[in-house]
Amino acid sequence: MTIDAHHHVWDLSVRPQPWLDQPELAPLRRNFLLSDLEPEAAAHGVTTTVVVQTVTEPQETPELLALAEASDLVAGVVGWVDLQAPGAQDAIAALRELPGGGRLVGIRHPVLIESDPDWLARPAVLRALAAVAAAGLCYDVVVMPGQLRGAVVAAAATPQLTFVLDHLGNPEIEGGVDESWARAIAGFASLPNTVAKLSGVLGEPAPPSADPAPVKAEGAPIAHLRPHYEIALAAFGPQRLMFASDWPVSTMSVGYDGVYAAARSLTADLSPSEQDAIFTGTARSTYRLGATPRPR
Repeated sequence: MTIDAHHHVWDLSVRPQPWLDQPELAPLRRNFLLSDLEPEAAAHGVTTTVVVQTVTEPQETPELLALAEASDLVAGVVGWVDLQAPGAQDAIAALRELPGGGRLVGIRHPVLIESDPDWLARPAVLRALAAVAAAGLCYDVVVMPGQLRGAVVAAAATPQLTFVLDHLGNPEIEGGVDESWARAIAGFASLPNTVAKLSGVLGEPAPPSADPAPVKAEGAPIAHLRPHYEIALAAFGPQRLMFASDWPVSTMSVGYDGVYAAARSLTADLSPSEQDAIFTGTARSTYRLGATPRPR
């Protein structure tokens, strides 16, 4: 059994996705539905998933909760509420009352769209994060590397809340490891209330100049990913890392097959129990997911 701890869905006829207007994201400007993911998940033994918000609109999260309620695959929803507005606790309580509200497991705000690198450390946001913790939810951190310091401040200030770092903080893979990113990861991971998703980077294709033949395992070229993976593994350990596909975003180049194979290849040297933590245990305990898909 495998848990995919991070994927998205969208139907452009129902809800626009303005972030897709970037030229490089043109291949994603179509519908990606749960019915598209289901065969991919089944082919790789993925029995449980967590769907994550994409837009900062209050209407999206109720739609994701309803989707999860009707699904045997989606066990958790990371939704969105306005963390700068008063009443975050009431907004979360209202979501809990909706169909599928019991599957709300976390909140996320796309901090990478904010110009303030310390957005997460703002007093209003910290008050809202305390409300997220009081509701028994996690907070997913999606930032660029330069914004990680704000996440460190927020996690230190809210020790009762589990902070889940998406995509290892979005490091630049090409060109090697940025030491400032590595230091930021170490600082974030030094706090006991933090975990991270082995996601995003898994969709990075090997550089055209690379010869993948000597570094393949289970069919996936991984040499370009290994330095960042090893830094994350050393910082968090298997018990605080979780597999996540970031479907469909990270599959533009390598597909779900490639993302899954890269994760399995990178972790092939770990013990069975350590692999189980990354592919199942960490996500299950962090998001408080059931061990098996929930019945309808």
